[in-house]
Amino acid sequence: MKTLKLGMPKGSLQESTIELFKKAGIRVRSTDRSYFPSCDDAELEIMLVRSQEMATYVEDGLFDAGLTGKDWIVESGASVKEVCELIYAKSGFRPVRWVLAVPESSPIKSVKQLKGKRIATEVVNVVRKYLAKNKVKAKVEFSWGATEAKAGILVDAIAELTETGSSLRANKLRIVDEILTSSTRFIANKKAWNDPWKRQKIENISILLQGALAAEGLVGIKMNLKDADLPKIINLLPAIRKPTVSRLTEPGWVALEVIMAEKELKKIIPALKRAGASGIIEYPLNKIIY
Repeated sequence: MKTLKLGMPKGSLQESTIELFKKAGIRVRSTDRSYFPSCDDAELEIMLVRSQEMATYVEDGLFDAGLTGKDWIVESGASVKEVCELIYAKSGFRPVRWVLAVPESSPIKSVKQLKGKRIATEVVNVVRKYLAKNKVKAKVEFSWGATEAKAGILVDAIAELTETGSSLRANKLRIVDEILTSSTRFIANKKAWNDPWKRQKIENISILLQGALAAEGLVGIKMNLKDADLPKIINLLPAIRKPTVSRLTEPGWVALEVIMAEKELKKIIPALKRAGASGIIEYPLNKIIY
């Protein structure tokens, strides 16, 4: 049997990635002690590795495909095929940012003021490229952790990953500039991408993962209503597509089905009821394929 070697991120993205695959219809089961999760797709061989290492392993062909952040692709300089962007993170569905930050009391207001200063970060190459772009010479050192605690004590500034900025504020740090916006990418080894079977398998997974993300926060609703009430009920529905309307066997009645944002339901359902809808059913969505 042909198989695809797939690298999945271990660490902060692990749980959200496994959940995304579940919604895509691929069930992955992992334990804390194992680096080799089981999967209900026999054509997949999965291994968990750190996102920081993923792009290099994919480039070298140790994996046919993998998931990692755009930041780690840039940091490693790996030459890989970016199949698609998957916007999800540890705590939400948004891109993450690498930012330049200093203590609130620091006089530094811009990157230009970092000339000759010391900066700590995990993405040394990304920061060096950023400084070169801004024509600033500064010492950039790799941080093995606790980066936020070093600002103002061991270094003048840090380059740190943030989703909301709350951790930086809690540590009394101020953002000076945004260095890089990053999101998860599904990547492939270029040789594997040129193999017809592997390419189709990778594309299939890409379609399913994007479909699972497209369905995030959306639900489907069905209802019955009288013909005469159809215009006013359609006006109440902020659908992503025009609703599907089908005739019932009972004369003068139709069934209506539509997809909409789940957060809007608490206002819409009572309004639909008052407008004449009945038999309203809400159902979850796993995937939407456009």
